[in-house]
Amino acid sequence: MSENFPDYVDVDYEDGDGEDPEDYPQIQDKIEKAIEVTREGLEEYENPAVMWTGGKDSTLTLYFIKEVADRFDLEVPPAVFIDHYQHFDEIHDFVDHWADEWDLEVIYARNEDVGEYVDEHGLEPGDDIEIDELSEHNQHHVENILEYEEDEFPFLLDTYVGNHLLKTVALNDALEEHDIDGVISGVRWDEQEARADETFFSPRHDPDIYPPHDRIQPILQFDEAAVWDAFWNFVVPDTVENFPEEGYVPEADDDLPEGVEQEDIPISPKYFAGFRSLGSEVSTEKSDEDPAWLQDLEGTTERAGRAQDKEDLMERLRDLGYM
Repeated sequence: MSENFPDYVDVDYEDGDGEDPEDYPQIQDKIEKAIEVTREGLEEYENPAVMWTGGKDSTLTLYFIKEVADRFDLEVPPAVFIDHYQHFDEIHDFVDHWADEWDLEVIYARNEDVGEYVDEHGLEPGDDIEIDELSEHNQHHVENILEYEEDEFPFLLDTYVGNHLLKTVALNDALEEHDIDGVISGVRWDEQEARADETFFSPRHDPDIYPPHDRIQPILQFDEAAVWDAFWNFVVPDTVENFPEEGYVPEADDDLPEGVEQEDIPISPKYFAGFRSLGSEVSTEKSDEDPAWLQDLEGTTERAGRAQDKEDLMERLRDLGYM
């Protein structure tokens, strides 16, 4: 990382402070702000990357990046996919397919030390991992940063130690290895209380916690409904051949325009299947039988199908570098 960071970056770290989705009342307002932030992110940072989970928010962010890069003759940065070893197979398939379709460079961030331990011992999710058999790097994070005092921890993503080692450590190691100075991510104000105070450009400059970088967050101003509005009325018509230009909202995976198949659409099949938020395979359940965009988005919680252990610890996890 450049010793001058963040001196060569000229962004307003207070942009968005005190705002919420209601400050961008129309979908066009939200899109215009997303384009503005995305362009500034691509122009200001020397080596940006986009976080891509295969979920709706990061895929929408990736769409804006592709569109802005094309419009203003900028480069599409690589995508960072955190492989935490507990993804749905459909997520891997989706990412591989659309990376190929969109000609993306994908950096797969993995905590390979933990992965090798799991493979060597034939572990299943929930089985215990012996901390003293991990690398000094991982032991340092568990014992000194997390101040975890047990000898073992469960191989589960949605727990304090599991999430930190499998996602945050993997991400920070990738940022350092690839010298990434700006991480473009798809977090939203309304998604979690821990994210409600984020700004469009958010500094992460403490070298004792993470490789110094900024978070660039173009879709903070979107709520869940607006994300789906953008997909069905802008993203999909713009990217899918034979899809109506005026947009169309399907009621099921077999309710698509003539000549369009589900795999033609850059939306994970898990959303068609009733999932509203995608976490690990062992701790995420569908929230309803209807596709995500047809569910009660205002009257129910978006992440209701996710394990709550990690959700309850979100504030501290974010302090350590989690998205």
